[in-house]
Amino acid sequence: MIVIKGVPASPGIAMGKAYILEDEEIVVNRVEIAKERIRIEVKRFKQALDATNRDLDQAESKVLKTLGKEHAKLIDTHRLILSDPLITKDVPRRILDESVNAEFALSEALDAVNETFEKIEDEFFRERRHDLFDVGKRLLSHLLKQEKRSLAEVDNPCILIARNLLPSDTVNLKESKILGFATDLGGRTSHTAILAQGMQIPAVVGLSDASHRVKMDDFIILDGEHGMLIINPSPEAIAKYQKAQLKTQQEEKALEALRGQPAVTLDGRRFEMAVNLDTAEDIKTVMGLRVDGIGLFRSEYLFMNRLEPPSEEEQYRAYLHAVKSLAPLPVVIRTADIGGDRLAQLGIDGPKNETNPFMGLRGIRLFLRHSDLLKTQLRAILRTAQYGKVRVLLPMISSMAELRSARRIFVAVQQELLAEGNEAAKKVELGIMVEIPSAGLILDHLLGEADFISIGTNDLIQYVLAVDRINEHVAHLYDPFHPAVVRILHQIVETARSKGKRVTVCGEMTSDPKAVPLLVGLGVDTLSVTPRMFLRVKQIVMSLRYENAAKLVARALTLADSDEIQRLLTDL
Repeated sequence: MIVIKGVPASPGIAMGKAYILEDEEIVVNRVEIAKERIRIEVKRFKQALDATNRDLDQAESKVLKTLGKEHAKLIDTHRLILSDPLITKDVPRRILDESVNAEFALSEALDAVNETFEKIEDEFFRERRHDLFDVGKRLLSHLLKQEKRSLAEVDNPCILIARNLLPSDTVNLKESKILGFATDLGGRTSHTAILAQGMQIPAVVGLSDASHRVKMDDFIILDGEHGMLIINPSPEAIAKYQKAQLKTQQEEKALEALRGQPAVTLDGRRFEMAVNLDTAEDIKTVMGLRVDGIGLFRSEYLFMNRLEPPSEEEQYRAYLHAVKSLAPLPVVIRTADIGGDRLAQLGIDGPKNETNPFMGLRGIRLFLRHSDLLKTQLRAILRTAQYGKVRVLLPMISSMAELRSARRIFVAVQQELLAEGNEAAKKVELGIMVEIPSAGLILDHLLGEADFISIGTNDLIQYVLAVDRINEHVAHLYDPFHPAVVRILHQIVETARSKGKRVTVCGEMTSDPKAVPLLVGLGVDTLSVTPRMFLRVKQIVMSLRYENAAKLVARALTLADSDEIQRLLTDL
């Protein structure tokens, strides 16, 4: 028995035969290009850029459907690399100056960057080179017209062993029979690790030489919790891990028993338990959970990977499927929270290369500037009201002016539909996402125009703390338990309660077992959770006493340190 220690990337245990993924060798030769064909070579490179952009569109769509909006943002890193002057300008310059083929010019540019990365000690920086080479490999495969390998072709359950696994490979694992994976390279902060966590695939990275020590069809145990790979385990080791797997299965069975039960604390406080929906394709899974409704239907997927905005009819059919399937339960549909970078893809003039798109033209700002998009989406949503309980949610509201402008369009659309005979449209409530600190601070005024609120903790936390949560260099500062975060959440809930308005929380905090007691103690009305964490969060709610959780929040509001607040939560 051989035990190799690596870096735990995604928890879980997998046992089975090894499948060795051989490194793809891409041989690039230098080819002199005749002067009269240099422009054609540059054009060929630009066509490969376009094809790679289409690949990223497909990958983003797949990640969005599988894991949701937050993980889909990882693809933005690849977009940034693909639009970097290193790629867009340096490679064509090399072709022109040196009269060489596009493949060679690209490989030279990538080698130059790799030399820079090799000198960097910081793990965050070093991990980003894998994203660079993922993009580079995509480009080279298009230039060389090579078919990309598909892990979906693996036809027996197995554990994947590889020198390295790129994010584009990891995205496809969900469709394969791969039980888990182990790689020689990679770190805890790599995009490959983050994607594995999202897909709940056990993974260990940073194993150094596992791909050379493991042979095809070796029986192995992969321990993603402790970062271990066990080759040819002893009978005792197998028995130990089988027992651990059995315990996990028993815990999951206990969770299954909670389907359909109301989420009531031990002292009788009822909480609504809703789910976040990233695409209409997830409806079947959601219905099986027997939820209290859809707390957040993200409509962004309808605007992706296309050359024009979705029509009213297309949107209507997507929303109608969700509303009819869940009726009479509520479905909260958020107008698309897309950024200005999407406009060009949709054939609409918009800002180019925004320096900070997360604080740029996005959400309601974009839809108010292009009000035809907002009107079309509102018509599609409100038309479904006669088939179920529909609510509309506006993202990125930061001022009364924005909310009033959006409500005017909302009311105008309601009047249009009433004139067309759709009486149900007038019953639809209009709510706002509270995800910008300014909205939280003037919430008493905003609630005069908003019927309900939903707290988007992901953006609220990063704006309160000035932390871009997908920026590796500062992501560790993103802290849901920061005293400032606890205080603003408390202020938001108390303000809404004083105005008699309902509060939903729909960010990642609701799916974080450590944060659930805090949200319960704040006294929010609805927790909108990811489908995969729904039963686990319900179990936590049902194991708590609301009175104790409320006292915990009161104590947390007096503390000045995140660690102290987290210690409080562990003692509950």
